[in-house]
Amino acid sequence: MMVDWQQATPLSSLAGGVLIGLAAALLLSMNGRIAGISGILGGILKTSVKDSAWRVCFLIGLIVSPLLYSLWAPLPEMQVTTEIGLLVSAGLLVGLGTRMGSGCTSGHGVCGIARLSPRSIVATMLFMVVGMATVYIFRHWI
Repeated sequence: MMVDWQQATPLSSLAGGVLIGLAAALLLSMNGRIAGISGILGGILKTSVKDSAWRVCFLIGLIVSPLLYSLWAPLPEMQVTTEIGLLVSAGLLVGLGTRMGSGCTSGHGVCGIARLSPRSIVATMLFMVVGMATVYIFRHWI
């Protein structure tokens, strides 16, 4: 594996990781909630208006944050080079996987591992192995 140092962004990547960790720690310490995006999104329709308010604010923050960032620096260019059907299928499979795994990478990977949850550690390792296997299969066999 080679790193394209022209495109690498170690400082902004570190800053982003620190901000994600800080946001997760603040949500846990101030609300007693885990910052798992699938749980936050899924809980909007299931909970009371009082409980859904913070969920909506959290999700709005996820959308508004890059827009605010773009006031200071350009956002990375995004290129979608695949068919819409494949993207929709992949999204549905990810959604199914988060339901089967009782959470997503943000809940298990960021928050669960930080709490030393054995279930989250195993789930995150499984996410990584399946992701690597999927990339290998699609790049080398299909």
